[in-house]
Amino acid sequence: MAEPPEVFTSSRFYLEIHLDGSDDRIDGYFMECQGFKRSQDVIEHAEVTPQKWGRDGTKQGRVVRTKVPGNIKSDNIVLKRGVTLSTALWDWFTAVEEGNWSKQRRDGDITIYDQGAQKTVRFRFLGAWPVNYKISDVKADSSDFEVEEMELAVDEFTRVQ
Repeated sequence: MAEPPEVFTSSRFYLEIHLDGSDDRIDGYFMECQGFKRSQDVIEHAEVTPQKWGRDGTKQGRVVRTKVPGNIKSDNIVLKRGVTLSTALWDWFTAVEEGNWSKQRRDGDITIYDQGAQKTVRFRFLGAWPVNYKISDVKADSSDFEVEEMELAVDEFTRVQ
């Protein structure tokens, strides 16, 4: 009997992003990533045919609907991590604000690991650039981590070998 396939947990992942002007090999270690969705639009085509229909078969002009695949799109990705001393993500966001967004597009990978810490699944996003930057609210009586959140627009999100 074959062993059942391993179900990968979502708590073991690694996100690779490298930004221009940074000396770090990897510019982001994130606690949470959301929005990894790829979908395809559905185009519905309707035509009236000369086919007879109805109980007595005397009515004509049956409507036939066909669904065909349309454009593929990838949703924005939201990355969350604890605030660090590194300004690499902020600098990337401000470079886009200054009008250099076409030069600031980046590709990245998300790797998910199995329980034995072996790489198992890799997803790649292409043409990403930041559209939103946010830090969590601050409170004097809180002991929570300060969280930095960045939303990235992506051109494409795919699973790779």
